[in-house]
Amino acid sequence: MNLVTIKSLRHTSLLFLVAVVSALTIHAQDIRLQLGNLNNLEAKASKVVDVTLDGALLHLAEKFLNSKKPEEAAVKELLAGLKGIYVKSFQFDKEGEYSMADVDSIRAQLRAPGWSRMAGVKSKKDGENAEVYMLMTGSQVGGIAVIATGPKELTIVNIVGTIDIDKLAELSGKFGIPTIDFKNDSKAPKK
Repeated sequence: MNLVTIKSLRHTSLLFLVAVVSALTIHAQDIRLQLGNLNNLEAKASKVVDVTLDGALLHLAEKFLNSKKPEEAAVKELLAGLKGIYVKSFQFDKEGEYSMADVDSIRAQLRAPGWSRMAGVKSKKDGENAEVYMLMTGSQVGGIAVIATGPKELTIVNIVGTIDIDKLAELSGKFGIPTIDFKNDSKAPKK
């Protein structure tokens, strides 16, 4: 190989590496939803919950869990794969304080490659709706997003990182996590 070929090969390799790193960075940004456009709702809301637990805070929380207690060990294992948990929740005194454009801006982000809508629940009686989206990275869940709306409330939850569904199932019904039957294949709701 001559010197020009070696320099060209190095240059091509460097460009490939930059492209891969850029793609991974863009993919990571796609997992974390951009919720800043909802900040204008804070002035209208009677109650606001804003949770930002990034990797550093999650790993700090892991240190307070006792690995010898089975339930806490399961939580610690679940947290190990997470990079962040982000929640924005607004409660309003009257209807119409947020618009569907606010919700659609979040849904638009969930149309990015990899995201799939897994479930949707609509209640005509009380006007409450919930949607669950998952981002698959290979055979693993790489992120979860939940949009819950009601006439006087809006909640967005975004969990970023590798989520082991089996570990999540073990925690079902504990630590305030709702009881979810992950193994039931029946489409009929339980009574």
